Amino acid sequence: MLPLVINGSMNLVGYGIAVIGSGIGVGLIFMALINGTARQPEARSAMFSSAMIGFAVVEALAILGFVLAFVVN
Repeated sequence: MLPLVINGSMNLVGYGIAVIGSGIGVGLIFMALINGTARQPEARSAMFSSAMIGFAVVEALAILGFVLAFVVN
């Protein structure tokens, strides 16, 4: 029996996992924002600014993972 040969880079698999994590993170951030706004509408502006900072951090990590997937290759 011949061994299975896999050609390619595992970097893209790692990036795929990072994208899934980023999507889950963004979903959780905005879920918390919507839940908090529904519970206390007058605090929307304070929660929205915190959510945008969290969103920017999560997206920056996803972009960093995208860049590293191609730099390491």
